[in-house]
Amino acid sequence: MREVGHFIGGEHVAGRSGRTADIYQPMTGEVVGRVALASNAELRAAVENAAKAQPAWAATNPQRRARVMMRFLDLVARETDSLADLLAREHGKTIPDAKGDIQRGVEVVEFACGIPQLMKGEYTEGAGPGIDIYSMRQPLGVVAGITPFNFPAMIPMWKFAPAIACGNAFILKPSERDPGVPMRLAELMIEAGLPAGILNVVNGDKEAVDAILDDDIVQAVGFVGSSDIAQYVYARATASGKRAHCFGGAKNHMIIMPDADLDQAVDALMGAGYGSAGERCMAISVAVPVGEKTADALMKKLIPRVESLKVGPSTDPSADYGPLVTRAAVDRVRNYVEIGLQEGATLAVDGRGFTMQGYENGFYLGGCLFDNVTPQMRIYKEEIFGPVLSVVRAKDYAEALRLPTEHEYGNGVAIYTRDGDAARDFAAKVQVGMVGINVPIPVPLAYYTFGGWKRSGFGDLNQHGPDAVRFYTKTKTVTSRWPSGVKEGAEFSIPVMQ
Repeated sequence: MREVGHFIGGEHVAGRSGRTADIYQPMTGEVVGRVALASNAELRAAVENAAKAQPAWAATNPQRRARVMMRFLDLVARETDSLADLLAREHGKTIPDAKGDIQRGVEVVEFACGIPQLMKGEYTEGAGPGIDIYSMRQPLGVVAGITPFNFPAMIPMWKFAPAIACGNAFILKPSERDPGVPMRLAELMIEAGLPAGILNVVNGDKEAVDAILDDDIVQAVGFVGSSDIAQYVYARATASGKRAHCFGGAKNHMIIMPDADLDQAVDALMGAGYGSAGERCMAISVAVPVGEKTADALMKKLIPRVESLKVGPSTDPSADYGPLVTRAAVDRVRNYVEIGLQEGATLAVDGRGFTMQGYENGFYLGGCLFDNVTPQMRIYKEEIFGPVLSVVRAKDYAEALRLPTEHEYGNGVAIYTRDGDAARDFAAKVQVGMVGINVPIPVPLAYYTFGGWKRSGFGDLNQHGPDAVRFYTKTKTVTSRWPSGVKEGAEFSIPVMQ
């Protein structure tokens, strides 16, 4: 039985709270380890350790900080296979999907390697008579990230890489469901040359989260998870004077216009709707065909594709997706399917009866497909987070545009069309934070920012890209004058430039 503690001050530290949580292997349903759940005191010890280490790291020039990131990239490349295997066994996603999880995190680390350029301030010579003005970006101090189970490599790297590159010390509170990869990433950062104490991993539950939110040393908090908890974290963090950006749930729509390449759209729906068993905040969970003819043709192509999905263990290279993360997750999705039936939706494909031979205790669920879903139904309003796709038939483009615009979530949306005018109009008018045009999962590259609107995102700044540098730094502006020796006397009105 594997025991997972914390990583504080560059070393593994056993938990002292006496509380633990089980770590499951979703493929088999077995308990394979226990993870310590930190107390308030343990979290505080990690924060104090980080606070002691941070000033020296902040004083390290940006080039040297970037070199640590570059060495870390080499180490992750060396360890990709073992990291992906560990990730798949703890989370349940397939090995190729696990490698994609790692790669999208690596891309943000690559962006962070440009920190010498990204942290440059501004300078104006001669802003006034003998006066120069310049600005500088400085780190906040100790910052924290609370990250979800569904991307145990990507989201931690999205958080800690730019924060540390900017000169901060970082407290990472990953999901207790799959803590192995975040712990290994911290080890690799130390191997890359990061000073002890700059990246600390504290495993825990709500007690550790609240300790982070209330700690007076922690200056900023980033969060990814469900919308209710994102709102809670944002409110509590900002109430204690912290900077916060918190990203929540989603109900991502894909609009299929009558002129779309239907085969391309179906391929996109299959991958974006059922990849990673639907456990993605950017999963497409609502398909919106425009017009009955489009809807009928779409369903005719979708039904056999969903019926033929290959669900398998995470180690099966031919599996389309693997198990869900826990038994509770399976039960939750099953409950939503039952709700959809009770609400009057048509269950065109029912995957609830799926079992995996030889893995009968694993957390598996076959693909489910609903037709004739309406905006009044819970399965449309709420995030299911499983392999369930709902088809909402729109009579025209105006209705299709209105659906994602009026939904309480605003994370991602896609449109499939050959009409440039329609695509341009849609991108301009839809009230959603990230838009894909013939792209099903519109996750921007690392040098742009990632973030949703409405109940999908709380805070003024997004993740990665330039917003990450703004979030993890504060700007200091200096107005400088060197007297020429001429006595000018006191000035009692507000200074102005003559």
